[in-house]
Amino acid sequence: MTERLNSAQPYALGLFRIVVGLLFFCHGAASLFGAFGGTDGNGATIDAGTWPGWYAAVIQLVGGALVALGLGTRAAAFLSSGSMAYAYFKVHQPEALWPIENAGEASAMFCWALLLLVFTGSGAFGLDRVIAAARGEQKTAADSDRTPIAA
Repeated sequence: MTERLNSAQPYALGLFRIVVGLLFFCHGAASLFGAFGGTDGNGATIDAGTWPGWYAAVIQLVGGALVALGLGTRAAAFLSSGSMAYAYFKVHQPEALWPIENAGEASAMFCWALLLLVFTGSGAFGLDRVIAAARGEQKTAADSDRTPIAA
């Protein structure tokens, strides 16, 4: 059973990366372009150049796209995770201690989910694997630069 779970790990990680990346991308698109109802549900956007919101939204849009595509996943996830840590500690945490009290659940979850991708890599289904295969480096979904889950 453990062997079967370990063999599925790159695929589960790849799906996790895609979902987290898409959600992060959508958050940036809502803030920058008013997509999905914008920041307030009525199509509101953040004014260009506004610190820190506009810059965070750009990181969300670009970082989310890169993470979802599996292109430069570790670097994009590192920068994105850091931006969510900043958002949590500068915007949410001063309001109250716990994320449930300060509306910081999304920032905290994105921060930790993206930080996980820094250490695990992209898993399966990433463009980095397609590029590696085109260069002749031929990686399979089971190949990994990390150790598998212990039994």
